[in-house]
Amino acid sequence: MVVLTANYLCKTGMGDAVEKALREMIPLVEQEKGCLHYLINRSKDNPDAFLLFEQYEDEQALARHSETPYFKRIVLDTVIPMLEKRERTLYTPVQD
Repeated sequence: MVVLTANYLCKTGMGDAVEKALREMIPLVEQEKGCLHYLINRSKDNPDAFLLFEQYEDEQALARHSETPYFKRIVLDTVIPMLEKRERTLYTPVQD
């Protein structure tokens, strides 16, 4: 199992547009084989900050996710240009 967290800091005032794009991703990703959890969270303190929590069966499932046409269109082409900063971290759960 692999967990990915992504912290997005939007360019000022872009939070609503980023949220709209990320909401489009939710039903698409939830249908992916190997996706266990896909949670998008928006900061209560900063409307331009997001935390994504993603859990996949294995690294191959995560790699497949990153190759989907909708990931490329929504995340790479739409969301990332609206970000000031994007930090991604991979984790392996400690417990089985």
